[in-house]
Amino acid sequence: MSFIELSLYEITKYFLTPVLVLIIAMFLFAFFALGMFVLEWVQRIQAQRKSQSYPNVLHHYVQQTPNCRFEDLELMILKRLEPFRIVSRAAPMLGLVATMIPMGPALLSLSENNTKNVSENLVVAFSAVITALLAASITFVILTVRRRWLLTELRIASDHLSGE
Repeated sequence: MSFIELSLYEITKYFLTPVLVLIIAMFLFAFFALGMFVLEWVQRIQAQRKSQSYPNVLHHYVQQTPNCRFEDLELMILKRLEPFRIVSRAAPMLGLVATMIPMGPALLSLSENNTKNVSENLVVAFSAVITALLAASITFVILTVRRRWLLTELRIASDHLSGE
């Protein structure tokens, strides 16, 4: 390999650990968020069965904030959904990075008939991408449903802002 290729190979090896740590953090965040989401979903169902409305966070914010505008509510929604959007979009990319980094050593080991090293690298590669895709899938579902919930609340809160 030339100096440039060897340098690039050496640099990319150092990214595997931080990428794996980020994937694990996103996976833990996704499962924590899933627990909170299921809890909120159950509370919403119970409130609906009792013919009560679920506490409207945006309506409460309007009441607490003097001179609250519609744009403030939109910004609040974006802030609440931002972590889910970031994880659902970044996790698959990091999963791809975590898949590709061990593929270089795996291919080198394959050329040397070192099947043990090939399998070790492939296990890391595929485990990382599966974990990242699970985190992205979970957060995407939460993002989609929460967006609907918050937009419903936004409609109710905007009616209050307009004085209806």
